[in-house]
Amino acid sequence: MARPEQVLLLEPQHELKFRGPFSDVVTTNLKLSNPTDRNVCFKVKTTAPRRYCVRPNSGIIDAGTSINVSVMLQPFDYDPNEKSKHKFMVQSMLAPPDMTDMEGVWKEAKPEELMDSKLRCVFEMPVENEKTHDMESNKMMSSSLLKSESSSLPVKSMSSTLDDGEVKKIMEECKRLQMEAQRLREENKQIREDDGLRMRKSNVMSSQHTSVSMKKDEGLSARTVALIVLFFVVGIIVGKLVL
Repeated sequence: MARPEQVLLLEPQHELKFRGPFSDVVTTNLKLSNPTDRNVCFKVKTTAPRRYCVRPNSGIIDAGTSINVSVMLQPFDYDPNEKSKHKFMVQSMLAPPDMTDMEGVWKEAKPEELMDSKLRCVFEMPVENEKTHDMESNKMMSSSLLKSESSSLPVKSMSSTLDDGEVKKIMEECKRLQMEAQRLREENKQIREDDGLRMRKSNVMSSQHTSVSMKKDEGLSARTVALIVLFFVVGIIVGKLVL
């Protein structure tokens, strides 16, 4: 039996675009709207769960309202020749009137009650003069999202619909990735400091070598003058003796 048509309105409908550079977390938003007169349960799933953090990844959208889902792509080495195969699926169903256990409702749901929409991921690199602006925007957006939950999510949904186990796993993964990025930044900083130290040592050695050479030249000049004076004095004495 065919599944019913998706009642939620997705924006965007078919693609989630992530704009580089991808050396830091890149965030894009997915808007879910419920135009019906009933509450709708939803879940957001992906084929690459270790590469993304999703806030919120499940919940209830009240009748006639909408929420914004933030999808955060973790840093990675971008290859323009490699096409993204990552996909997302928004799964939904009408919430039962007497629902008390979100997870239990999903487990007991019949296939003909489930609705889904699929989106593919697209990675884009900005032109050269836009890179700095986009990087700063992504940093500010990702930082604010990781510090606090989305302000558009109702308090009721946050407290009663999020899967604690899934949230904990995602937070642990985000923390691990952030620690790894911090470690790489520290290694890069240490390498730059070592290079600077080597350059300073090289300059000091070059300066010392120049100073020694100048002293040698001064010594040679002084000995030459002394010899000329000596020869001059000897010449005068010899001349007097001859006269």
